Amino acid sequence: MAMAARVVIKKTKNIIGAATLLLRSTSNSSISFIFHNHSLSPPNSHLYPFSTLHTSFSRHFSSSLSDETSDKGESTDGWEEEDEAEPKIGDGGSGGGVALQNVPWGQRALSIAEEVLVQFSEDLKLYAFKTSPGGYVYVRLDKVTSEYGCPSMDELESYNQEFKKRLDEVGALGDIPDDLALEVSSPGADRVLKVPDDLNRFKEMPMRVFYTENIESNCLEMDGVFILDSIENDSEICVWKLADVQENRDPTKKGKPLNRKQKDWRLRLPFNLHRMVTLYID
Repeated sequence: MAMAARVVIKKTKNIIGAATLLLRSTSNSSISFIFHNHSLSPPNSHLYPFSTLHTSFSRHFSSSLSDETSDKGESTDGWEEEDEAEPKIGDGGSGGGVALQNVPWGQRALSIAEEVLVQFSEDLKLYAFKTSPGGYVYVRLDKVTSEYGCPSMDELESYNQEFKKRLDEVGALGDIPDDLALEVSSPGADRVLKVPDDLNRFKEMPMRVFYTENIESNCLEMDGVFILDSIENDSEICVWKLADVQENRDPTKKGKPLNRKQKDWRLRLPFNLHRMVTLYID
């Protein structure tokens, strides 16, 4: 059967690394390549959007997932998008961790994902894993030696192929469904950083820190763009300094760096008062 393909390219800004590639293959031999970028939207009380690269390879294995139609009558290619809820630690998405969502075959799929990862270099780690009752598997791979933690396109594609092969083999034995859909992607710069575990890794980079002054639930949330100065593990405190970015500079003195007072200022913030920390993309 002839193979049809279509390409859609969207302009993006502040792109990190290579272009985003979303590959969908279905049982009717139709393949679509979509280049796009994903962005993280901070909480509604803030107006500091930034765009980041999210690199992914997606494959459909089931004919039942093909040719679905949205409410507007548009083809969805049978793909189920991830929820666009605010990311949080352990959500199986931008917050990393594992989220099996009570799927009975989820643990088996996770073990297969980990087995396949052993075949690759040691700097490639499983950042996030999520399954859904609809038969979808989302994997995000983290490359420790990459500045932003993004594996190359070749690495993502290679892992995708190996994981798909193993899913097919185990599915044929009846241990898991034989019609799972798979997406393998990079975490992207919209990842949520764990405090304090992930901070030293990115200590040379500006980070947006969402925080409160106390643990009261109704306490006003603030945010700023900082660089990690130090971590005091004994007292469980992070010490932040202002990042020399446009947002922190005096708007009346265009092009001027931070002044001495700003450079010397420090924010001492207990671990438990950090609401969310992400990489900052100017």
